[in-house]
Amino acid sequence: MSVETRTKSSVTDAPSSELIRLAGVTKRFGTNTVLDQLDFSVQPGKHVTLIGPSGSGKTTILRLLMTLTKPDEGTITVDGQQLFPAPEKQIREVRKKIGMVFQQFNLFPNMSVLRNITEAPVQVLGMSRDEAEARARELLDLVGLADKCDARPTRLSGGQQQRVAIARALAMRPQVLLLDEVTSALDPELVAGVLDLLRDIARSTDITMLCVTHEMGFARDISDQVLMFDSGRVIESGPPEKIFSDPDQDRTREFLSAVL
Repeated sequence: MSVETRTKSSVTDAPSSELIRLAGVTKRFGTNTVLDQLDFSVQPGKHVTLIGPSGSGKTTILRLLMTLTKPDEGTITVDGQQLFPAPEKQIREVRKKIGMVFQQFNLFPNMSVLRNITEAPVQVLGMSRDEAEARARELLDLVGLADKCDARPTRLSGGQQQRVAIARALAMRPQVLLLDEVTSALDPELVAGVLDLLRDIARSTDITMLCVTHEMGFARDISDQVLMFDSGRVIESGPPEKIFSDPDQDRTREFLSAVL
């Protein structure tokens, strides 16, 4: 693929150190403790899926990594640099290593598809407009929308808009890609195409992925590790074949029986 990512085979050469580390992270909203002294890590190039009931803290983790909210306690480290607590300048630098695809597409309706993808690389990374546009066209080809450069998002289907949002996230050359229920806002017939695209990205690049999803088949396909959340804690973790076929915890079995 021509998007300046290394091939999947190069992951074997990646260091075994942690790329993401959450240590003792607690997050409260009022009297509600959403994350409770949470500890977990993600190694470079790995695909980790967070599953569990609504309200168990999964999306809050992604929002913390995106610096959309801050933890009340604990530390978050990305690629050896502290994200929280840290000075604002350091937070901005670390944040550049992370891309996110949201449930809602969050595209700018007044900008063309091409401009939606190029704006952040130009403004945040300091990329030249020509370089950003060349990369955006490569990414649009990757996501099957090479002919939509000049279209406005409102003229696209939901599935097409989500593909643009994926291309926009990849345009920042992130080390980490966060996926937050990326198919939940799509009509059922559009879900498969977006999931197939993400499978291709997972299999052909070494981008580290942290994914929140209720699409259990997708989680089984792409994950190196699955974390089961309940009440702000990881109650079970393991490879997908273990979690989905023979979980240790009754709560995991109950959850999976309800969603499979």
